[in-house]
Amino acid sequence: MREEKINKLYFGDIDKPVRNIDRRDFIKKLGGGLIIVFSLSSFAFKSRSEDDHDKRLDDKLDLNAYLRIKEDGTVDCFTGKIEMGQGIITSLAQVLSEELEVPMDKINMVMGDTDLCPYDAGTWGSLTTRFFDPLLRSAAVEAKVELIKLASVELKLSEQELICKDGFVESVNNAKPKISYSDLTKGQKIVKTITKAPVLKKPSDFKTIGKPIISTDAINKVTGKALYTADIQLPGMLYASIKRPPAHRAKIKSIDTSGAEAIEGTKLIKDGDLIAVLHKDPLVAEEATVKIKVEWDIPESKANDQNIFKHILDTAKLWKYTEEKGDLKAGFDEADEVIESEYHDGYKAHASIETHAATAHFVNDTLEIWASTQTPFGTRESISKELDMPVDKVHVKQIFLGGGFGGKIYNQQAIECAKLAKLSGKPVQLSWTRREEFMYDKFRPAAVTKLKSGIKTNGKITASSFDIYCSGPRGTQDFYNIPNLKTGIYGGQGVHPFGTGAWRAPGNNTNTFAREAHIDDLAFKIGMDPIEFRLKNIEDKQIRTAIKLATETFAYKKPQTGKNRGCGMAIGLDAGTIVVLIAEVEVNPSTGEVTPLRMVCAQDMGQVVNPHGATVQTEGGLTMGLGYALYEDIEFDWGTVKTRNFDTYEFTRFSTTCPIECVFTDDMETPPQGGGEPAIICVGGAIANAVFHASGARVNQLPITAERVLKQLQ
Repeated sequence: MREEKINKLYFGDIDKPVRNIDRRDFIKKLGGGLIIVFSLSSFAFKSRSEDDHDKRLDDKLDLNAYLRIKEDGTVDCFTGKIEMGQGIITSLAQVLSEELEVPMDKINMVMGDTDLCPYDAGTWGSLTTRFFDPLLRSAAVEAKVELIKLASVELKLSEQELICKDGFVESVNNAKPKISYSDLTKGQKIVKTITKAPVLKKPSDFKTIGKPIISTDAINKVTGKALYTADIQLPGMLYASIKRPPAHRAKIKSIDTSGAEAIEGTKLIKDGDLIAVLHKDPLVAEEATVKIKVEWDIPESKANDQNIFKHILDTAKLWKYTEEKGDLKAGFDEADEVIESEYHDGYKAHASIETHAATAHFVNDTLEIWASTQTPFGTRESISKELDMPVDKVHVKQIFLGGGFGGKIYNQQAIECAKLAKLSGKPVQLSWTRREEFMYDKFRPAAVTKLKSGIKTNGKITASSFDIYCSGPRGTQDFYNIPNLKTGIYGGQGVHPFGTGAWRAPGNNTNTFAREAHIDDLAFKIGMDPIEFRLKNIEDKQIRTAIKLATETFAYKKPQTGKNRGCGMAIGLDAGTIVVLIAEVEVNPSTGEVTPLRMVCAQDMGQVVNPHGATVQTEGGLTMGLGYALYEDIEFDWGTVKTRNFDTYEFTRFSTTCPIECVFTDDMETPPQGGGEPAIICVGGAIANAVFHASGARVNQLPITAERVLKQLQ
């Protein structure tokens, strides 16, 4: 009787389709348990952000997952998202624990495995918490409903008399009649699909959400137990080393591989432009590659790091206007002062600790591959196309990433490794050297920003034109209530000499730097305090609250805090989060050297799921931001990248990292927003403004090197 009731309750809708999820194949792989299938496409969960970035994402998001309560009482959450240090392996478990009423140590996050997890477009854009968090909570609520239905049959009590608590369903009035989740699901396979958004817990009832929890993977990572792609060892595995050209778009004119082939145990692979040596010892493989003699045809240089900004202005074409309001001419005519500025920002490397890597082998006719990728399903599709094999015969397996920052969206190393495994018939591991990483990792694009603004002597901005070359529209939405505004986006093919792509909050770093430096210049022009000037033009209550939190935490009084010392503010919006950063620096007037002294970052990111996770992500973003603001620069001559390692690519070190304080507005009633990317966007602007206030040197090009400061001082 019990089985008949359960079958009638749960198996009626098993054939309902869920977009991009092959449920039948997935369910076949699982044992018993209560399985909840859910997809964002069924609901209207939206970020509170209204920027162009989110508008373009709304129609492209496809976040899906499975939740299984197993026979032993543990819970598996299957998601196409991956963990690369941003902490979602913890925060997602945290929200699941909250709504499912199960201890966190009972939750197992299965992430990015293309055979076990549903399709996901990729882990990028600070999307996971904003869009996936409420979806996962909804699945947990639905699971509780089904568990209570099962318990009602088993305990012979009405559903209204039962609640879920600590992995059990028990009576509301008497804790004695209770049954564990494992006893309820034992020996069965029960499948439910969410059809409408359930009612989630109120923040006042939270027990886990909002509590600081150290990352659940932290111990394994600091003790070396956690595995990364290059840690995978397979029987008979060969290490690959690829012969690379000296410049992008270089072509082979002639080649002599005899030196490499003479080394015992080497296996030479030649497949079009792919020239590689395989060996059981990675050092021998590298040595053999060096012995391959190639004559290259290198393209003529069109620009280098000295004239790239002129090249960008000459070649980038207008794409579109993203924001237009009022009458620019009338606004400038009304102004008491009109100021024009141009800002430059150079190429930046992701510089992840882990270089791009992949380990691959064939099991019968199926390729199994571990790859350091933010897009497992995109990797699977690329390999399938390149190797001309069915997509379901490519299995990308779950693995940690040693940093991504947008650089591991692209999967060249995985494709190369898969091809070498197929051509050699052996398990193969390919780990890019740091030189290869600087050559083939897609840089953050160099960009130019032109700003022209009109202001009244009372501090009101009357008009502004914002022309953005190659950094894109992210973070350009107006929050200064400028009545007459026009924002133009310029770009195009062939502008850059090498590959460029996403880099932690793509484009927003450059755009916020330019806008916030310009805002300070406007304030300086009329002799107004830069924070007072911002408040004069900002009406948004949430932004004003964040400014107040930042200034009070910093104990801000005046922009000049001492001889050769100054502090600067920058404000930005990214991934639904409001960021206000105040930085203090010291400038050596003799050398131009800038020393960061302190940073205070206030953020309104809505509901803060894990304050510890939010803090470490903010600290990481600000530390990385000091790199692009003060140190990181790429030297190149068109396709020849001259900066090829950390001996010439300077970034933030422990010795140059200043004290950082992170504070968050108390906004638990608002949906959670992005946390991995936003904080970094304000560092360039805040540091540039602090340098100006400390020394009078207005440096309009990042990074703000000692040489550039000295030039302005002179």
